[in-house]
Amino acid sequence: MVRLNLLLLLAVLASAIYLVHTQYLSRQLFTELHRVQSETRRLELERDRLEVEKRAQATPLRVERLAKEQLKMRTTTPAITQYVRADGTVIPAIAAPAPAPAAPGARPAAAPARRSAP
Repeated sequence: MVRLNLLLLLAVLASAIYLVHTQYLSRQLFTELHRVQSETRRLELERDRLEVEKRAQATPLRVERLAKEQLKMRTTTPAITQYVRADGTVIPAIAAPAPAPAAPGARPAAAPARRSAP
């Protein structure tokens, strides 16, 4: 009977030590999980902040201002546009016809008279 009691006592002690060890590991894992969740929240907030900053940096007005100031670009006009054929030759720009010079001594056309409302 003494051997059985001694064997049961050793089984209870081993079970208690295993339970304490398991609880210790569980607490370690829980604290690691909490730390990782906090880090995840911090990274998500930083990502959101960076996305807002990226959208602010890419506004059309800012891009146009940077293109003009830093890259010395200008808006296109037909006078500065060059068209290139598939073989690499440049098609000459077609300039708008200049206004015809007025004949000497000619008077400009009179503007139509306006009627005032009664």
